[in-house]
Amino acid sequence: MISSDLRSPTPARESAPSSALPAAPPSVPTEVELKLLADPDDLARLMDSPLIQALARNKGRVRHLTSVYYDSAEGRLAEAGVAFRIRKLGRHFVATAKREQARDARPLARDEWEAPVAGLTGDPSPLLPQLPDDLQALFETVALEPVFRTIVRRHTQRLSVSGSDLEIAFDRGVIEADARSAPICEIEIELKRGDPATLFEVAARLAEIAPLRPSLHSKAERGAALARNLPLPSHRAPRLRLEAGLSLDDALSAILRSIFGHLLANQAAAEELRDPEGVHQMRVALRRLRAALALIAPLAPSPALETLRADARWLASALGPARNWDLFLLELLPAITNAAPTLVGLTELAEAAVARRAAAHQNAGEALAAQRTGRFAISLGAWVENRGWRTDAGAQTLETLDAPALAFAGPLLARRHRRVIRRGRHFARLSSPARHALRLAVKKLRYSVDFFLSLEAGGKSSRRFVRRLGRLQELLGTFNDMTTTPERTAELAASALSPGAQSALGAVIGWQARGLVDLEPELRAAWRAFRRAETPWSARPSPAIAPSP
Repeated sequence: MISSDLRSPTPARESAPSSALPAAPPSVPTEVELKLLADPDDLARLMDSPLIQALARNKGRVRHLTSVYYDSAEGRLAEAGVAFRIRKLGRHFVATAKREQARDARPLARDEWEAPVAGLTGDPSPLLPQLPDDLQALFETVALEPVFRTIVRRHTQRLSVSGSDLEIAFDRGVIEADARSAPICEIEIELKRGDPATLFEVAARLAEIAPLRPSLHSKAERGAALARNLPLPSHRAPRLRLEAGLSLDDALSAILRSIFGHLLANQAAAEELRDPEGVHQMRVALRRLRAALALIAPLAPSPALETLRADARWLASALGPARNWDLFLLELLPAITNAAPTLVGLTELAEAAVARRAAAHQNAGEALAAQRTGRFAISLGAWVENRGWRTDAGAQTLETLDAPALAFAGPLLARRHRRVIRRGRHFARLSSPARHALRLAVKKLRYSVDFFLSLEAGGKSSRRFVRRLGRLQELLGTFNDMTTTPERTAELAASALSPGAQSALGAVIGWQARGLVDLEPELRAAWRAFRRAETPWSARPSPAIAPSP
């Protein structure tokens, strides 16, 4: 919450008579904006760069903005993805409500409504006639109070880029929530008219001048987290729902937009390193991306695609050790400690692991903050927005892209299912490397199912198949974690450990060996259940080419 001089809670209001509201709200105004995080030393250099001078349509304007953000004590607006603020503009005040659109469908878009108000009273009533019914009902049932404020020096200019009109804002300031504060140093590029791809065009050219990182997190999200002293939340991958008649081109666009939104939604949580789930979800997003790019590579190869694949592989590798040490410290060691609380040396072993984990997290943080990561995210956004897989496509590929996605998806799923079955033959006798190869094949099938299965007429067979596939993937992942534990124990063994800690290290190895024995019956049962599961897709022939990724 913010200081008492701005506290003027707005009580919950009784619902207005239906006759006082419009029969149907007007079309929803949408803000399409790309936010870029910058270092303070770079912001002025970017603002005065020859690039901006060349693209600018005016000299620009500087304003000092004070905004107070309101929510209920329980955070009901934030929970609904809604932000409500009142901003002081000179002697005037403007109330604004914003609502996130589905990040998987339109990562850069938010619904936005504005109305003039009398002051910083937190009263949203002037906005209500504009809002859709669900938002009207929400505002009418919450008691609003000030949560935090932002104080920003903003320099704005209008830009003309490739026939599109943009507004760029360079923001320096602070978020204040009681005694806590956080700096603001960012660039917002808003589409006023034209092609959203031009947002990434400008971002890419700015990123050549200084390191920049795209972000989906608004000041409202940052302020709400700051007020509650919480890290920015991580986000699980959204479930894709593709319409049956969708073309492959449109399906790929939807898949990649979903992945791009998932990736950016978790970058801040991963950078903060306060919640291990942030790094984990970032790695999940990168795995999904790599799976999607691998699908496209045989269909529409290009240098741009290969660069994206290389960058995704590099970033995933940089995050891997941090995730491995998180699992070691947060799951494995606590399980052993609970089972054997008197085991000597576990505390010392944990301290040595903490040091390794800190080094891995530092490396992960450096990778996330690297200029390469920012350029990668901007390039990915531009490639997705421009449907870059069409750029160098030949006539046969374009025919496949324009055909129904089902014609591509059915044979793909069938091939990947056959590969899993082939890899899993004589499952009980498979070596650890062979099971690792099976796990990779299962993951490819799982991502393909996540991408395309909604195109099929689902039902119980689809749900059963997905459930059994997911269970097999989960247990193979657990098996892999157990078999790779020696990589962590070998690093710890190289440390100057006491005899007691060395003994505890042996206990860790023995625990995992016993865990593999206990896991085996469950793993074999999961394989048998998967192998017997009916496949819910139809292996239709592709009208043009059906690559074999």
